Amino acid sequence: AVTHFKVLKRYKEGYTLLEVKIDTGRTHQIRVHMSYIGHPLLGDEVYSKPDKNYKIKGQMLHAKTLGINHPTSNKYMEFTSDLPEEFENLLKTLENKEKSI
Repeated sequence: AVTHFKVLKRYKEGYTLLEVKIDTGRTHQIRVHMSYIGHPLLGDEVYSKPDKNYKIKGQMLHAKTLGINHPTSNKYMEFTSDLPEEFENLLKTLENKEKSI
């Protein structure tokens, strides 16, 4: 399993916003790899410790773009999705804390 990641923003509170691309698409791959290198996903109850700073419901993991080959036509299909509101709100909170430090 191969995971590529790029740091988009480091927050002083110890959180990091990443762009991640996987080559293989294994179950839990991103979660396992990030935990292994000491940077578990915020809100991941399996591969991380509970977060005491924010009341996160689920993992802060979002597939912005997902591409697949259609199972019958084999035609490549790609789907994109904006960040959920909860993600946007968390990022705004982290940005505001950066400004107040």
